[in-house]
Amino acid sequence: MRAQRSPPTAQPPVNLPELLARVDNDRVFLSELIAIFKVEFPKLLQSLQQSVAQENLASVETVSHALKGMLSALSVTRGAAIAAQIEQFARAGETAGLAEELRHLESEVADLLPALEAGAEGAQP
Repeated sequence: MRAQRSPPTAQPPVNLPELLARVDNDRVFLSELIAIFKVEFPKLLQSLQQSVAQENLASVETVSHALKGMLSALSVTRGAAIAAQIEQFARAGETAGLAEELRHLESEVADLLPALEAGAEGAQP
């Protein structure tokens, strides 16, 4: 069930045109979404890290599903796809690829907040 990794790209982690269209270019609303993200995302990521370390597949599945939804809502397409892959691994009872996929997710979202904030600054009220 191993996914083939495509080579890293120089593309930003967030699809800003799609995200701005989703929020109708509303900078205030986007800033509110980012504020929620700043609080909730680290908690979810930490929970996923702990669940993967403990090989708690039920928790991995639940938390990765929540992350997938959060990232999808913010047009973080590649990050959401990785979270979906982690969710599928957990659902299938596979522990072998979890740590690698988690590292891939962490790498993908490492520069996410600055990219989101840049998008919020560029949006029109």
